[in-house]
Amino acid sequence: MTRDRSPRRHRRRDRNALIAASLTALSLTASGCVVVHGERAVLPASTRAEAAKALERFTDAYNKADQAFDSSLDADYVTGALGDIDRARLRAGHANNPGGNSGYVPLKLSDTKFTIPKKAGWPRWFLADTAANKGGSARWLFVFTRGSLSEPFQVAYLTLVRPDGVPEFKKDKDGWAEAVPATTAELAVPPQDLSRTYATYLKSGGSGFADGEHTSGWRQTRAKEARKPGLVTQYIDEARTDGDYAPLALRTADGGALVFFTTHHFEKETAYAGTDVPAPNDDVRALTKGEVKQSLTLEFVSNEVALDPRKGAAGDKVSMLGRIQGLTAAQGE
Repeated sequence: MTRDRSPRRHRRRDRNALIAASLTALSLTASGCVVVHGERAVLPASTRAEAAKALERFTDAYNKADQAFDSSLDADYVTGALGDIDRARLRAGHANNPGGNSGYVPLKLSDTKFTIPKKAGWPRWFLADTAANKGGSARWLFVFTRGSLSEPFQVAYLTLVRPDGVPEFKKDKDGWAEAVPATTAELAVPPQDLSRTYATYLKSGGSGFADGEHTSGWRQTRAKEARKPGLVTQYIDEARTDGDYAPLALRTADGGALVFFTTHHFEKETAYAGTDVPAPNDDVRALTKGEVKQSLTLEFVSNEVALDPRKGAAGDKVSMLGRIQGLTAAQGE
């Protein structure tokens, strides 16, 4: 028995295999399951229906965890900066109220606007901009992300901004937004450098950030708190850009970007000899290791959102729109 090893047979076999693979991909895509290579294909991060479902699932889990002070109830729906803040807050709440929060008012979201970028590669992510029954008139900005199709969407960033603080985004004819690469040189500060640049600004100042509550205002507050009768406070600020703390940026209509990023902070309070560190509250005590004698070091994770202008734009300064910071640990000495 002989085998046909001719080039024509090989070409025919390869062509048939490609056709079969293409038909399979087309069939699965038509049924709603995207099977093309996620690292190469430019696709929306999710459908609008999927985004709405992800927000619903998160809100349900978040409310259950918040009422019970049990971080296991929403652990599958938070990650990154928000995950750190949420776990520590619930751990402290449980320590002080092991029976849960009997007076809890569930978070209710409304007037939701989804901004979903079309991009190649992972992670895939989108922004949910909502109103809420808490936080006054502020808009709640949730950034949902996932690293593969097999993972659920999780919230990595949550910030609150003024209603007029949310910019207009650049969108294509189908309404999909544009994700800005972290390494782009088109912006005043590349998104991958924003965490480090902000940490440096908090320490040394500079002209790269517009004045405001989270920039010049925060530096002024720290300067007042640094030295008090019998007490010195030292500050250390660090960048966080690894893994789920990576910055995520959306192109705005004016060519700039709205950037979500993370920073890591320490505040060390040291009492002079013969004086005491101010007594921490119950939540701080719940997260404190060691005995507070002469010093208390507080560790925070902060997630921020900023408008990063197009390089060369008028002003060319980054504007901080919102920041949520949470205590994650403390050490007494």
